[in-house]
Amino acid sequence: MIAIIMVYTLVPKDNVFNNDNMIAKLNGKPDEKIRYMYNTWQKLGYLTFVEQKDMCRELDSDYAACMVVGSDASLKAKDFYEQKGWTVMEFPISKLLYASKDKPVSSLVFGWFTNLINVDHPGRVTDSGNPDLERKIYFGSDQNGMPSLKCSGCENQYLLYLDGSFPFIHQNFISLDFGISYPTYSGRTVVAVITDEQGEAVSQQLTFPTGLSMSSPINMHQCKYKPSATIDKLDLNKFTDNYANCSTNQADPSMVVTSFIFGILALIVSYAIGLPSGIMMAAQKGKLSDKIGLVYINFMIAVPSLAFIFFFKTVGNSFFGFPEKFPVFGAGDIRSYILPIIILGLLSTAGLMIWIRRYMIDQSSADYVKFARSKGLSQNEIFVKHILRNAIIPIVQGLPSSIISTISGAVITETVFAIPGMGKMLPDAINGYNNPMVIALTFVFTTLSILSLLLGDILVTFVDPRIQLEAKGGAR
Repeated sequence: MIAIIMVYTLVPKDNVFNNDNMIAKLNGKPDEKIRYMYNTWQKLGYLTFVEQKDMCRELDSDYAACMVVGSDASLKAKDFYEQKGWTVMEFPISKLLYASKDKPVSSLVFGWFTNLINVDHPGRVTDSGNPDLERKIYFGSDQNGMPSLKCSGCENQYLLYLDGSFPFIHQNFISLDFGISYPTYSGRTVVAVITDEQGEAVSQQLTFPTGLSMSSPINMHQCKYKPSATIDKLDLNKFTDNYANCSTNQADPSMVVTSFIFGILALIVSYAIGLPSGIMMAAQKGKLSDKIGLVYINFMIAVPSLAFIFFFKTVGNSFFGFPEKFPVFGAGDIRSYILPIIILGLLSTAGLMIWIRRYMIDQSSADYVKFARSKGLSQNEIFVKHILRNAIIPIVQGLPSSIISTISGAVITETVFAIPGMGKMLPDAINGYNNPMVIALTFVFTTLSILSLLLGDILVTFVDPRIQLEAKGGAR
């Protein structure tokens, strides 16, 4: 909500055209330029825009007379809209009227949240060219003969279906609506920009509903309703109904999946190195291994991340032949992943090492450790069964947060290696004044942060049964 208010009140709405090449093309056509700008603002939710033809239709007067520039009927329409709080102006060339009315922030916030969750249903499609459209939800099968829940009259043909990709059961009947991306990725929904596959189209042998068999990249499970007025001969050759607006299968994973792959593998590297190293440093405090570890920690903290990334990238490329940029070999080659994953993993090891070392050293001086020694337990038993068990609690609590945060990506690393992930989406959206994308990413990242905190609190109760989320007696 705060992001919506800030974007729509503090950022001048003219800035959304800073990266729009269409504005420069329309400089010689002032009427078209104004029409384009106001229609765009209306799509983005800033205002409501009408032209003289719309104003005249609303009035109970002679439409032809109202459309005459400077006529009494047109002046009446102007006065009518001004009295309703609209700002009425005229196009510089045609001198026809147009009116706009800014939407209040409260309306923008309310509209964004009420439209956030969409539920597909048989009454969703409105198509004057297909008045006899059957509206029903029914069980059927897909092109592979697998059972599925299908719909006629819904936006999506397949509401529930099975395939061989994780999580194997997929649905289309509930979706999130973050608006349309603009000016970058213009025309695509924000959800599609984030979650759709990338790269080259991947074809497979398909048999279409008409019986036509051919190699095609079409993803039949993602076919949406296409208005009758836009159906062409190619669609008629393949489909027996209007569900012909289909997405394509592509070779590379989506932005969010790409960032998650890099993030989760880097997290495994950081924990595999950081945890054992920190534990060893705590167990041998003051000895050579501890001193070496402290030198490493200080080095990693002192060296700027960007300098470390470029240094490691140069070494990896010069001596081991790993690519400097992700697109050199692409998502299908393991060499594309090695340098970014190792770099991301190593950047996190210093913080992990210093925290686990600190926690374990603090626990070593606790009263229960002294009591355990007095009972005659060995140092190894005390270290493993008592000190490590308590020191690991804060690390475990932060694990869900670390895993979920991988979805947001790593800004610097993804930028340096040109990785098509989520890392640079938010700064790019801010720089490009892509307001729908900024608001959507703020919502997603905030939701994931809250969820990670909750999961961390739940996970820690499994590690240490002494910690409970509910007090005795039922008090929360």
